[in-house]
Amino acid sequence: MTYRPERRVAFGPPLRQRLPSIGYLVFALLVTAVIVYGQNAPTSSIFFHYVVEGDRTRMIPSSVCSIILFTSAIAAVLREQMRGVVLHPDGIELRELLSLGWPRVRRFQWAQIDRVFVPSAETTPGTPVKAIRLDLWDGSHTWLPDVAKSLELGLLLERVALARAIPIEGGTGILDDLGNPLDE
Repeated sequence: MTYRPERRVAFGPPLRQRLPSIGYLVFALLVTAVIVYGQNAPTSSIFFHYVVEGDRTRMIPSSVCSIILFTSAIAAVLREQMRGVVLHPDGIELRELLSLGWPRVRRFQWAQIDRVFVPSAETTPGTPVKAIRLDLWDGSHTWLPDVAKSLELGLLLERVALARAIPIEGGTGILDDLGNPLDE
């Protein structure tokens, strides 16, 4: 019997790729807070004059603009969370975003993977493993997207590859230090 991950394990995008959408959400929260404060501010306040009295000359009221801005910021943050790698007991799933936010999901069964390339990494925690590649049964290869916990992803892929007799190029080196868990 070969090793299978016990459950679905998801690896999301790294923080540096999520920062623009998080910044957009912070900006939307600030604008929404200013508009809500302006609507509830005293009538002598500059915020009241800009938000409430300025709405008379605008095509779209400021409250509608803040709702649209806040909703689009939430959608941007959720869209960023759709990317990453998911390991299933039966295979691996790659989630990517194409232009205009269209998601693309590619699924590969363990039997379709001929070779796993995991670049060597230091065994110090926090050192990212870059550019994990899967060579497929049809001669093609695919690169896994960047993930936040790339060292853990590389380690888990190594364990699956060792248990399923999938050749490994490179490697994290951590399993060599710990010994093969299947030898016990």
